[in-house]
Amino acid sequence: MADRILLIEDDPRLAEMVKNYLGEAGFSVTVSPLGMAGIALEARETFDALVLDLMLPDMDGLEVCRQIRARSQTPILMLTARGDAMDRVVGLEIGADDYLPKPFEPREMLARLRAILRRRGRDRNVELLRFGRLEIDASARKARLDGTECALTDYQFSLLLVLAQHPGRVMSREAIMELMKNERLESFDRSIDVHISRIRAAIEADPKKPRRIITVRGSGYVFAKAQD
Repeated sequence: MADRILLIEDDPRLAEMVKNYLGEAGFSVTVSPLGMAGIALEARETFDALVLDLMLPDMDGLEVCRQIRARSQTPILMLTARGDAMDRVVGLEIGADDYLPKPFEPREMLARLRAILRRRGRDRNVELLRFGRLEIDASARKARLDGTECALTDYQFSLLLVLAQHPGRVMSREAIMELMKNERLESFDRSIDVHISRIRAAIEADPKKPRRIITVRGSGYVFAKAQD
């Protein structure tokens, strides 16, 4: 069965191009030109990933992302033409998994979508990991602290899983991205740092004094086997 993609994009030419290109690549694409209609579609139907434009005629794409993420962990790829790095950071902070600036090459969009879906499929085959109060269930794609599910996006869960699979090992941002099989992000975008901060907020007793995911200045991050 083809992976289902929901494209929320108001530019009819771009939407048609994306739909045709992804369709030729084997995806089933549903298009919504409005944010509210996209939110309603996502609530009614099951999609494997969302492609979301940040500039929509009826509401801000960031608000669309926020509302969808409040009840769904479906991966979200943002499209942005604003040229403002802060918009991308905010989008990642409220739950988007990745972003793609306009104009973009269709091949890059396809590569990023496939990376999102590949992470999800690969992670389902990993065993259950336990670190004291923290449990990471790859098959269910959930992290739990004291039995309570942690609020993480699909990308953030994959990032946590990669780190937890290499406890005690200092990992650079480049090594993390390679293990996640993602496209290299633009150098100015500290998206890994943004996602790490969100993961810490979900799994650490005190995110400002983390015991699980430790920053190693100048080197990257290390997942510690802290037992608490």
